[in-house]
Amino acid sequence: MALFVALLVVLAGQTAPEPMSPLEISVACAPPPSMSEPHPAAPRVLGSQDTAPRSLFGSGDLLMVSDGTASGLQLGQRFFVRRANRFGAAYGRNAIGIRTLGWIRIVSLNESTAIASIEHLCDGIVAQDYLEPFVRPVVPVAAALDDTPGEPDFSALAQIVAGDEDRRTGGAGDFMLIDWGADHGVTPGTRLAIYRDVRTPGLPLASVGDAVVISVGPMLSLTRITRARDAVQSGDYVAIRK
Repeated sequence: MALFVALLVVLAGQTAPEPMSPLEISVACAPPPSMSEPHPAAPRVLGSQDTAPRSLFGSGDLLMVSDGTASGLQLGQRFFVRRANRFGAAYGRNAIGIRTLGWIRIVSLNESTAIASIEHLCDGIVAQDYLEPFVRPVVPVAAALDDTPGEPDFSALAQIVAGDEDRRTGGAGDFMLIDWGADHGVTPGTRLAIYRDVRTPGLPLASVGDAVVISVGPMLSLTRITRARDAVQSGDYVAIRK
């Protein structure tokens, strides 16, 4: 009871963050454009503050976190909860993908552990999912517009990699990763045209849809499909509009 009261005092004394728009929430839940393994020292979810052991945690749960003040955690800090997984084995890739499961806020802690409340849930959280500092997404203005300015540059083509949870297809409004990033000169807000090789001799690439870059990593970019004439698939080609 004393701990519960202490949590209420902590929560009441903190200012709630400004609500995010539905599009910002969707971007925050989308896979980040990274293929990096989690840092070995990243804080982890240990379980929930519950009377019975459970393996899956969700809305309303208070999560136990593996680190505390000794590791630099502070009251009110917010973290993404993420999980690394292999993807693409079914279609010739074997890469590390990252799933965003939600974000949490630290509401109580001691030197070695912390308790966090779930602010938003994107998917089920399990023990040993890891934490990364929460950064509110910056959504390019172009992400909400169905525009197609500029002509596609076919001199060099990227490809669709996958969506969240290794999804191989997507439609308008969905998020997909492409295999170009900052190292290829891609920046947030870049407009893209999506094409498919229909593998018929004599026929050109077929137009599938359009997308816009949301965020970039060194070798990958997260894109949002803004228009789709057919389901966008892993392996489809991407041309930058210039």
